[in-house]
Amino acid sequence: MIPFDDLLYVVFCAALAALAVAAVALAVLYGLRGRSVATQLIVVGAATVLATISGILVISFLMLLNDHDRSVVLAVVTSAGLVAMAVSVLLGRRLVAANRTLVEAVRADRFRPPAARLPAELAELSRELEAAYARLAAAHEREQALEASRRELVAWVSHDLRTPLAGLRAMAEALEDEVVSDADTVRRYHGRIRVESERLAEMVDDLFELSRIHAGALRLSRRRVGLADLVAEAVAGAEALARAKGVRLRGDVREGLPLQVDSGEFGRALRNLVVNAIRHTPSDGTVEVIGEVHGGEARVTVADACGGIPEDDLPRVFDVAFRGEAARTPGGGAGLGLAIARGIVEAHAGRIGVANDGPGCRFEITLPVTA
Repeated sequence: MIPFDDLLYVVFCAALAALAVAAVALAVLYGLRGRSVATQLIVVGAATVLATISGILVISFLMLLNDHDRSVVLAVVTSAGLVAMAVSVLLGRRLVAANRTLVEAVRADRFRPPAARLPAELAELSRELEAAYARLAAAHEREQALEASRRELVAWVSHDLRTPLAGLRAMAEALEDEVVSDADTVRRYHGRIRVESERLAEMVDDLFELSRIHAGALRLSRRRVGLADLVAEAVAGAEALARAKGVRLRGDVREGLPLQVDSGEFGRALRNLVVNAIRHTPSDGTVEVIGEVHGGEARVTVADACGGIPEDDLPRVFDVAFRGEAARTPGGGAGLGLAIARGIVEAHAGRIGVANDGPGCRFEITLPVTA
């Protein structure tokens, strides 16, 4: 039996030899760090075999083995090492083939996970790549939709600005050249100039508000406001427009609780919904604004009698510059009110939606209730 001190000495010498081989292998791997995984696996296999052989040589000299025994041991270790090298090469080739398959899938126009069975790590990478490509595709679609919306907005707003400006210029020239001189016509022109100026100011204000929403620069000054107060203010602000068009406007709050909102911004969003409902409701129609609390959420619905919205147009109702009609009739607004309302509601962590209901459609705002 080998004495314990001698055994420790043998282990120490064998470990030194293995560490020397490992140091050389690490240096080689560092130099080949940019090469194929198969090449690095060959280095790892060779380092394992050489470390084993070096340890056996150290042991054989220390234990004074004869040449025959030393040759037998080296032959066995070398054979095992060659088998390990072959396995390393095969594994490296499989990894390279799997990596090439994944790279070809990535280079395709549309990434699809390879049908071939991949190693667990590459399979996980393939799933992550598929999810990333899906997110990129969705982002690209949103970008295209926003770009199309921007071009449409520029074209429509240019038209809506040109119409009142042309009218203002014509009336100003008529007054300046004294083409009209009777007091009634002059008074009517002055009144029309004021109306068109207010319309232009509202349009510019809407554009500025929309740009703040899209830029993420909308700053909310939240405070506790009663739901009944918000509904009452929206109804009072649109009452004159409803009376002028002959539309019945009613507001009701079935249950009111405080909301933590920016009363100015949220009131604007609610007014936009009410004004939109009045504009699309025929004379003798009814617009109802109802506030209630349900399931820990405040809900405000604006129901009109517009006759309903085509199902294909429902997803686009809150898009910028969408008015549900091809013609840009004067006085119909620039199609920004609903887009602004959606931006304000979402800034309050709320939801806004629309659905056809009865003789018209129902817009619904949902907000969390302050505890």
